[in-house]
Amino acid sequence: MNRGHGSGEGGQATIEFVALLPLVVALALAAAAILAGHSAAEQAGQAAQAGAMAMLQGGDPREAARHALPTGVRNRTTIDIEGRRVTVSVRPRLPVEPLAATLTARATADAGPRASP
Repeated sequence: MNRGHGSGEGGQATIEFVALLPLVVALALAAAAILAGHSAAEQAGQAAQAGAMAMLQGGDPREAARHALPTGVRNRTTIDIEGRRVTVSVRPRLPVEPLAATLTARATADAGPRASP
């Protein structure tokens, strides 16, 4: 019987796990940031398209773009209208503000030329 031999291996596994824990947390945060950035890009694209469609139909493009966004995202969004173009910027929700600013997504939709009367 060699009881002392197995307990040392369990302690080493715990130390290895604790040593790798920061790496696992960093990878999880990086994955969350990538997903948040992708989600912001999707939301910006949909809102810009909704604004351009409203412009084509004679509606308010800013209101349509804002309405196309989820309620929780609207306070992290800017909508710019220049001529027949609607540009929407969405800042993802991340705990690290400089990273959120870096991953801000921008999408532009063009309503095309003005229709001739």
